[in-house]
Amino acid sequence: MRGLAHTDKLDPEKLEQFSLKVMTDIGSSVLTLLSYIGDQTGVYRALRDGGRMGADALARAAGVDARYLREWLSAQAAAGYVNYHAEDETFSLSPEQAVVLAQEGHPACMQGYAQFAISQLATYEKAIDVFRSGAGRPWGEHHSGCFCGTDRFFRPGYALHMLDSWLPGLDGVVEKLQRGARVADVGCGHGSSTVMLAEAFPASVIEGFDFHLPSIEAARERAEEAGVTGNTSFEVRAAKQLPAKGYDLVCMFDALHDMGDPVGAARHIRECLAPDGTFMVVEPLAGDSLSDNLNLLGQLFYSSSTLVCTPASRAQEVGLALGAQAGEKRLTEVLKLAGFTRVRRVAQTQSNMVLEARP
Repeated sequence: MRGLAHTDKLDPEKLEQFSLKVMTDIGSSVLTLLSYIGDQTGVYRALRDGGRMGADALARAAGVDARYLREWLSAQAAAGYVNYHAEDETFSLSPEQAVVLAQEGHPACMQGYAQFAISQLATYEKAIDVFRSGAGRPWGEHHSGCFCGTDRFFRPGYALHMLDSWLPGLDGVVEKLQRGARVADVGCGHGSSTVMLAEAFPASVIEGFDFHLPSIEAARERAEEAGVTGNTSFEVRAAKQLPAKGYDLVCMFDALHDMGDPVGAARHIRECLAPDGTFMVVEPLAGDSLSDNLNLLGQLFYSSSTLVCTPASRAQEVGLALGAQAGEKRLTEVLKLAGFTRVRRVAQTQSNMVLEARP
């Protein structure tokens, strides 16, 4: 009974408050699965487009089972995800709820992170084994929802900020891109950032690289759909295998902290730049100490880092394990160890910071 020895010191009010918080968080984890079901079956979109309606009408519109939907709607209403109108037993989405739950591509839409979270729950046994043993877990060993969810989560932010503030913050880079530059997008994933660059700067050649073959295949499909195959290419390569082509710009979006040897990767990238080339590093926003990051954003990124980022780094050579909340000071140290002499923050958003590194 040693574990109960301290219970006589409990503050009943604090115990109740913390128990309620944990209950709320556990309930939210189940709610995330229900939210993802609504995303994948199109229920949210049907309710957004159809307006206020009853469960049976919504079931017909979305093509789902009406009995299950009534239970789902009840849970959603209890959580505040949908609105319930008792006078006629109908349900609706406010404009704000519709954006967060059903507006694909909007920066406030959270379904990408929901998909990421579900992918981790789907392989929880592996996560426990990795956590207990300290072994690495390669990126490619995760559930496919991890890759799709990550792309869905970050893509709207790139679309909103990359062209308007991130690239203009770099010294002379936009002018080069407009004239025609050679660009490498390292760790390109599904190619969202690569395609955006290709669409915005048709005179430039944008080459996407990632060590994950399924992601490269998805990126090629995305470029084909966007009609930018003329100035894009995709290849399976790790960061240290980047071809030495004298790039005017190398971009890395939310990937440096995942690498086993970020110093070695950055050093090789520096060697592949043109003499006046630029390395743009986009990383999760973080302060330089744990105390700076004890907030909701820190919770999300530390959680993701525990499950994905740190194990991915440990699965590679060196295994430096920067983590997703490395902070500007640590990232700058990495870049300077790699031989970059000038590193500065050029932009930040609610979730990202952008560093410019020059030889």
